[in-house]
Amino acid sequence: MNLQQGAKGERPRYFADPGIDKVLSMTMALAGEVAVMRDRIDSLERLLETQQPVSRATLDAYTPDDEARAERDHWRARFLDIVLRAVHQEREALERRLNAQSYTAVIEDVEATTA
Repeated sequence: MNLQQGAKGERPRYFADPGIDKVLSMTMALAGEVAVMRDRIDSLERLLETQQPVSRATLDAYTPDDEARAERDHWRARFLDIVLRAVHQEREALERRLNAQSYTAVIEDVEATTA
């Protein structure tokens, strides 16, 4: 079976500078790899706690229970918050500017209609 190696079509652009999009794309790819490695290490640790022999096959076959999944989900959410902190801060600053502009526009409209 041949799996598609990349997405078809143009890459979406989020920033005016295409270099920023490339860095963000690389960062997210690396973050994905770190998350996969973290899950694999967590699986290994959980298997070692059972004190049974661990092999690559048992590690590959390990399925986390609901508690382990919840812990992983929590870790992943915190990890992505850290990785994307700068993006979140930029978005929040933009939202504040837009809200301030919107507020000013509403005040100006009210003043114009009452004058």
